[in-house]
Amino acid sequence: MTIDFTHDPALRSWVASANTGDTDFPLQNLPYARLRRAGSHEPWRIGVAIGDQVLDLALARDAAAHWTAAEREALAPLAAGDLNTFMSAGQATWRTVRHALSRALTEGSAARAALSTALVAQSAVEFTLPCRIGDYTDFYTGIHHATTVGKLFRPDNPLLPNYKWVPIGYHGRSSSIGVSGQAFHRPKGQYKGEGDTPQFGPCKRLDYELELGAFIGTGNALGDALSMEQAEQAIFGVTLLNDWSARDVQAWEYQPLGPFLAKNFASTISPWIVTMDALAPYRVPFAHPESDPQPLPYLDSAFNREQGGLDIDLEVLLQGEQMAAPVTVSRSNFRHAYWTLAQMVAHHSANGCNLQPGDLLGTGTQSGPEAGQGGSLLELSNGGKQPLTLEGGEQRTFLQDGDSVVIRAKARREGRATIGFGDCRGTVLPAR
Repeated sequence: MTIDFTHDPALRSWVASANTGDTDFPLQNLPYARLRRAGSHEPWRIGVAIGDQVLDLALARDAAAHWTAAEREALAPLAAGDLNTFMSAGQATWRTVRHALSRALTEGSAARAALSTALVAQSAVEFTLPCRIGDYTDFYTGIHHATTVGKLFRPDNPLLPNYKWVPIGYHGRSSSIGVSGQAFHRPKGQYKGEGDTPQFGPCKRLDYELELGAFIGTGNALGDALSMEQAEQAIFGVTLLNDWSARDVQAWEYQPLGPFLAKNFASTISPWIVTMDALAPYRVPFAHPESDPQPLPYLDSAFNREQGGLDIDLEVLLQGEQMAAPVTVSRSNFRHAYWTLAQMVAHHSANGCNLQPGDLLGTGTQSGPEAGQGGSLLELSNGGKQPLTLEGGEQRTFLQDGDSVVIRAKARREGRATIGFGDCRGTVLPAR
């Protein structure tokens, strides 16, 4: 990951709202989303966030005559609303566009007059999924979540022995992934009743899961495994992910083959993909504790040890129907993940599985080691035994109808600009 002029914390944009210091989207970020003007029938197009505005790349490519031939070519799929094709082009093309956009949006740029007409207020647009998601795999890299949940289900053997050797994952359901603002009906399913006789009906223990999602850019051919170095280059960017869970259904069905109806009814992502280039300044060293098994060679590299981790603060907020605003229920950090994004990708392809542009890999629930850092209500309520008291006196063990969950994140480092991911918000509707 290269740190270059686009990460300079002194950079200021001619878009004033990008310079406030409290925006998720300063000039150093430049994340991508797929959008159109709210209520319109315009074709979906790719936009880049800058402050409280969006640069509409369908308009921007035609508005500024200063683009070089290479830049215009690289911008073409974005102008057409096709992020998958852009992602498949690889790091050199991604960086060409990042550099061009940074220069064009920097204070004093000659492109200001032309590009001003391509700006749209974020409040005036509607979002859809940022790209075509062909496949979705959810991993289980949050060791504190895995251990806490394991104690609830298996008090004598909370963490199974393979966990510290292999990134655990399962194949999810891409068709039920929605963008922030998603509202979904409480799922129905089987869950354990008296004895071993199941009941069927609306789930009673609906939960959220605090996750990040990594989007594949370049992928690999069927049969070709990606090395750790290639895995790093294959990741386009990161989004926020809430992989909702029906805990009572999950407890009944997850053995012997794992999650099914408890997980495939809805997953919500934030509209913005923050690129790995934007996240370069927030990379941190990564290592398993010396007392733990060390990664096998195919999951190890010098770069992964030196910069494989990501320092991203995570926050979950909850808002009930009668609450005026969402309140924070937990905080964590992605530094606590037991496996890195590159290790997830390398392992996923190790058997020759062909990852494709737009494939989404979830990290699993990201919990911290301290009280109040649980990435799910299952943890925060101790399996439903200890209700969580919210501001105003409301209590939750699990989610109620009408509840909205908001996930937010910030990447921070002293001497660098702080960048964010926008909100990932989802709302629970009553069962049909």
